[in-house]
Amino acid sequence: MAAITAELVKQLRSKTGAGIMECKEALKAKDGDLEEASRYLREKGILKAEKKMNRAANNGKITAYIHGDGKIGVLLEINCETDFVARTEDFNALAREVAMQIAAMAPAYVSEKDVPAEEIEKEKEIYRTEAKNTGKPEKVIEKIVEGKLKKYYSQNCLLNQPYIRDDSKTIEDLVKGGIAKLGENIVIKRFSRFVLGA
Repeated sequence: MAAITAELVKQLRSKTGAGIMECKEALKAKDGDLEEASRYLREKGILKAEKKMNRAANNGKITAYIHGDGKIGVLLEINCETDFVARTEDFNALAREVAMQIAAMAPAYVSEKDVPAEEIEKEKEIYRTEAKNTGKPEKVIEKIVEGKLKKYYSQNCLLNQPYIRDDSKTIEDLVKGGIAKLGENIVIKRFSRFVLGA
């Protein structure tokens, strides 16, 4: 087994933002391999983040972001559990990234649950009609509808959108990463996007 040095723990801490004891535990579990220990902490952190997502988030901030030489503006309310976390650099960086995503990708809703039921039904009906018109068999039409609805959510719901800086993860993944790093629940409450002349 490789020796777990203070320098190795320090490197893992700066890379992941995890606590000293968690870094030691991860390095021991992965025999001193920095990359494997980092992955181990991320996986563990996401599991911790899932548990924290039900806690009340009544603090936070409203972030303003202006893009395109004043042509697009975003106001975003993003919440966390404590005022202390709301003032941290990491929380503010997350808020800015989310606001930039909104400016760039123009989502209509925060999450799937915000989409009105009548709009979902209208979309499903359009997808069903399209599939029937192309002669698809009845048994595959519902699968086609579900696939197209998933794509609709990824275009129109902020949390489902691929992150503009790394499309291998969604905005929900980005928020969960923030929860794991900051140790508090983080909730995107609402946003408004303004376009000059629109």
